[in-house]
Amino acid sequence: MRVAYLFSTTGHTASSKVGRMILPQLESGKHGVEVAGMMFFDDNTYLLRAGDPHGERLSRVAKEQGILLMLCDQCALERGLAEGEPGSCRPVGTVEGVTVGCFPDLYGALAASPPDQVITL
Repeated sequence: MRVAYLFSTTGHTASSKVGRMILPQLESGKHGVEVAGMMFFDDNTYLLRAGDPHGERLSRVAKEQGILLMLCDQCALERGLAEGEPGSCRPVGTVEGVTVGCFPDLYGALAASPPDQVITL
């Protein structure tokens, strides 16, 4: 089964759930499902800042396992993690492999091999 994660809960949900649960499972090959992608909203975008220990590890795992890492474009722009305009921006100051976009970009990126389930945390 393939899943996609949306990290939208306020606070630093991503650093907690990814750092202590999902990431260690992905690294050890014990997550139990294939992860198609992860999209980060609000302050959860900070997890993918360059130099963040969890973000750097996630970047490596995403590259190895073909996991999409996407920041909400408006959230990333507000937090200085992207440049440009909503709908047309690029990441800055993030870990390697991050993209920036909105839901249509997420749908397009996952269309070739869509997830079976989307999990919102």
